[in-house]
Amino acid sequence: MDPILRTADTPDWITILLLSSIILPVLAKSFFYGRFLNFIILPFNNKYIFMYNKKEKLINWFHVFFTLFQIINFSLFVFLAGNIFFETAEITGFFMYPLILASILGFIFLKVILQLGNGFIFGSNKTVSELIFKKLSYLNYTGIIMFIANLILAYVANDSIIVVFVAIFLILLINVIGWVTLLRNHQNFITSYFFYFILYLCALEISPIIIIGSYLKE
Repeated sequence: MDPILRTADTPDWITILLLSSIILPVLAKSFFYGRFLNFIILPFNNKYIFMYNKKEKLINWFHVFFTLFQIINFSLFVFLAGNIFFETAEITGFFMYPLILASILGFIFLKVILQLGNGFIFGSNKTVSELIFKKLSYLNYTGIIMFIANLILAYVANDSIIVVFVAIFLILLINVIGWVTLLRNHQNFITSYFFYFILYLCALEISPIIIIGSYLKE
């Protein structure tokens, strides 16, 4: 049998991006080892939430490291999945990825600002900050799922729809666990501000999904 030469067609920028992103959780583990151990079991044990919910909340380097890690891999996952579903030309990847990254970064930043603004208006800054911290913590955890999916899509199964759907399922599952935990721990707050909570769901949680879904159908 004649040997068959197999060459990887993964763009160099994806390799650099993945290697650069993994530095962030490595730094988080190195500087905050105890916190990292509690974070890594977050979906199975919410000890991390109870321990660090009151401490520094959104402004701490551990949270920043994992938020950046999640955003980088979230953007890359969207790009790779987009190539599979919409057959986007690979040559445009270097220019398309920054647009996706900027969009996701802007969306998350704007959403956090609006949530904090609502907390200020309703006089519930402390509780809203806790809610944001908890939701972002679970979202940041899904960055690990996205990173693994990106590795598989980039180097093992480039056109695997199964990998994309499994990753999406795990991402949704982890965030649902976070929402259930959040609702259970803040029942009194939600009851007191039920109308506000419904407005919040419609304006900041459901409407963005509908808008994105409508855009993708076009």
